[in-house]
Amino acid sequence: MNRAFDDIRHAAAHHLRFKDVTRMRTSTLKRFLRMDRFEEHLELHRLDCISSHRLLDHYNFAKSKLAEFSTEQLKPKPLLTGHDLIAAGYQPGPAFARLLKAVEDAQLEGEIITPEEALDLVRRLFEPPEGRTR
Repeated sequence: MNRAFDDIRHAAAHHLRFKDVTRMRTSTLKRFLRMDRFEEHLELHRLDCISSHRLLDHYNFAKSKLAEFSTEQLKPKPLLTGHDLIAAGYQPGPAFARLLKAVEDAQLEGEIITPEEALDLVRRLFEPPEGRTR
């Protein structure tokens, strides 16, 4: 019963996101498309559209993007980990999530493709660790 309730709550929480799908940044779109059970969300959106306004533009856009992107493009192997940041002299803490999200955003946008570019991005966007220079 809890699983069904969680599924319904998750579907309700995300079904309105489809209205923004054509305006999402590439990184946001890729995260949306890789959401757990996305095919079910997509089908719910289709049924919602058919039963109300009959416009399937956002559905068709999402469906085409889902077909366009490979699994590797939607969820590529991370270019950096927390261990890499520690090795570069950064102190573990809450900022790590922001650092790693910035790297993943740039990776999903196609702006960086190597770990070296990722670390350079971190150094450009965030203060370098104490005692180290760029």
